Amino acid sequence: MDKRAQILLKTLVEHYICDGQPIGSRTLLQHSGLDVSAATIRNVMSDLEHMGFVASPHTSAGRVPTQKGYRLFVDSLLTVQPLCTQTLTRLKSSLSSPNPNELINNAADMLSQLTQFAGVVMTPKRKRVAFKHLEFLTLSDKRILVIIVTNDGNVQNRIIITEKPFSPAELTQASNYFNTHFSGQTFEEVQQKLHEELKQMQSDMNKLMSAALEASSKSTEQDNVVIAGERKLLQVDDLSANVTSLRKLFEIFERRTSLMQLLDNSQRAEGIQIFIGGESGYLPLDECSMITAPYEADGQVVGTLGVIGPTRMAYERVIPIVDITAKLLSNALSSN
Repeated sequence: MDKRAQILLKTLVEHYICDGQPIGSRTLLQHSGLDVSAATIRNVMSDLEHMGFVASPHTSAGRVPTQKGYRLFVDSLLTVQPLCTQTLTRLKSSLSSPNPNELINNAADMLSQLTQFAGVVMTPKRKRVAFKHLEFLTLSDKRILVIIVTNDGNVQNRIIITEKPFSPAELTQASNYFNTHFSGQTFEEVQQKLHEELKQMQSDMNKLMSAALEASSKSTEQDNVVIAGERKLLQVDDLSANVTSLRKLFEIFERRTSLMQLLDNSQRAEGIQIFIGGESGYLPLDECSMITAPYEADGQVVGTLGVIGPTRMAYERVIPIVDITAKLLSNALSSN
């Protein structure tokens, strides 16, 4: 693509992001700064459409960027704007708490407030802990309370739903088995060892202990991802028009599983990551994009944060918000 085509594509994407309307040759002629004829612009746009960077919706004379066009724009043509002093001051003020959990929540809130989209933060992965003691208590016929005491003195309660009721003697047997064979080990170690041993146990007890292990070893997905402002996406015209896909997006917010995978993958990369439309393989909307950045504590990457919004977003403004938020959160966590 020559320089002239790049300038025209950049102009088209910028105006489409602002207006949301197909861009015609006359608008490009007025705002591109190129000394060319309207016929030349039409020829260049025809070439860009043939290459898949722009498309003509319906019978409109104007064109809109495609996912491929957005990708070239953010990779090669984007001019990122520095944050204004007022925005930077707001971010620094909100990310000055000595409480790590408050810092995480504030980061998600600020990402949402400053962009008017959904702000997401994957919390630092918890260290693997060993359990000291485990006990089962009956709550009702098929609801059992699992009490876990870890080696660091932490007490956790989990409720599991079973397919059949268990007698107090059976629950005592399960507790004794865990405590005798696995006390002092991490849940990951127990899970690996139980894999073969449970095959030889009574099937009903197998299910009970597997359920307890799963409930105990996993932090809830809600604990691992903090999401703020997801309902702001309902106000975005480009997204709200696609009700079926938007419902799928909110299901991801509820389950968080796919979101965790995407953020976890982003954590392994350096710097800003931009996922446009279906590129991530996790977001259900072609009209949806995600911008992420890893954050650190004491020089080690411990999590990822980002913004989920429409593909037609002001990337030049959102990218530095995500970038600076990640840096400020890293500094705050390291200071604590």
